[in-house]
Amino acid sequence: MKVSLDSLKELRRITAASVSDCKKALQDASGDIEKAVELLRKRGLEIAAKKEGRLAKEGRIEAYIHMGHKLGVLLEVDTETDFVAKNPDFCQFTKDLSMQIAACNPQYIKKEDVPADIIEQEKDKEQFYKDNCLLEQPFVKDPKITIKDYLGSLVGKMGENIVIRRYARYKIGE
Repeated sequence: MKVSLDSLKELRRITAASVSDCKKALQDASGDIEKAVELLRKRGLEIAAKKEGRLAKEGRIEAYIHMGHKLGVLLEVDTETDFVAKNPDFCQFTKDLSMQIAACNPQYIKKEDVPADIIEQEKDKEQFYKDNCLLEQPFVKDPKITIKDYLGSLVGKMGENIVIRRYARYKIGE
């Protein structure tokens, strides 16, 4: 199937994926941009899973102070190279993530971090994960995707392992 240049440009604008990845996704999705976005997101998660074991010893510390100076977040996100840590897309990811933490107050980074005794007490485990695990939360800027999806697409784009290492959320009075 021949892919139109306008569709290719639009998909690149939405996902920032490479031209070849966008072209392949559009061909696989028969020209449907929404399906192509989902394919690219899925491929990003697959790439992220493959890179998960690689050592991430570079990265970025992001600080976010909410208006009024009563809420703040300090976040560490690591990657394999300093080159990626300075990339504007990576920097935007860390900013978005720190605002997500400020807004949603997750207690854990991923499902595996939740102690067994806490999850056993929950009736609706999936809802508990969505409310309390950063990677499972819907992204505040685009609720159609989760933070895990956002991370996966960034890993796919950057080609390196990216790890949300730790964070601290501070609020006056807590």
